[in-house]
Amino acid sequence: MSILKTVTPVTHDLGNFQVRRAVPSVGCRMVGPFVFIDQFGPARLDPGQGMDVRPHPHIGLATVTWLFEGAIEHRDSLGTDSVIRPGTVNLMTAGKGIVHSERSPETERKDGPALYGMQTWLALPDGKEEIEPAFEAVSDLPVIEYSGARARIIMGTLWGETAPTTTYCDTINAEIQLMPGGMIPIDAETEERALMLVGGQATLDGETMLPYDLVVLKPGAAMELSSTEGGLIFLMGGEAFSAQRHVYWNFVSSSRDRIEQAKEDWRMRRFPVVPGDDKEFIPLPKTPKTVSYP
Repeated sequence: MSILKTVTPVTHDLGNFQVRRAVPSVGCRMVGPFVFIDQFGPARLDPGQGMDVRPHPHIGLATVTWLFEGAIEHRDSLGTDSVIRPGTVNLMTAGKGIVHSERSPETERKDGPALYGMQTWLALPDGKEEIEPAFEAVSDLPVIEYSGARARIIMGTLWGETAPTTTYCDTINAEIQLMPGGMIPIDAETEERALMLVGGQATLDGETMLPYDLVVLKPGAAMELSSTEGGLIFLMGGEAFSAQRHVYWNFVSSSRDRIEQAKEDWRMRRFPVVPGDDKEFIPLPKTPKTVSYP
């Protein structure tokens, strides 16, 4: 058996669309550097509506936003204004502190915006948790064609190709599209790996994958991903962290004291503002949905 464990995500119903959170959970705190794994959609909002995530802070992590369908406008305290669409990865490095908002572009709202994608967080490794914040949108990503499969490498090195996206430690990330009857081997070189079926049908070494379950693979086990009907799969992983990471709301750190400082800084409005989106903000919640203090 090549599967270490399977994590069924917690589903949050936000009205017109659902968000499924697999990590952090009781059964899985991290997969390589991935300390937070959300999947949302597929959904289409009503005409005139949109997604509006007001400005909020982050520390100690890098957010990875990837869309299968739709568009999201990202603004941050560095002055970035970037519209992400399928085929482009948004990597926002929070480091010592950044604030950003995520909204449906005005051009998408008239007909009702589509929402379908992934947002994951990478914990920054020891020695890099407090680096300067940064942002990049990368579209020139390698695509691998293999036996009825098409894989786009988002981060790291897979199947002999390397994405130009910045990495801070050993990290792999890819979107895999399987045609009916397609297959592709899953590399075994990275320490920790996980797969999520986000559309269609797929099997892993003959074992049926359930939609949206996070399948964590055994280290060193080579295996084959295949589909008889066609499927869409998200692959992520990388090196295991030797030091634990604490998560509280939007803050990630190896130090609980650092998180307490970030909470106080946000309460006292010490974080920078987002140019062009500085009229609103999300207050620090009393009981956040994302907490993984040991």
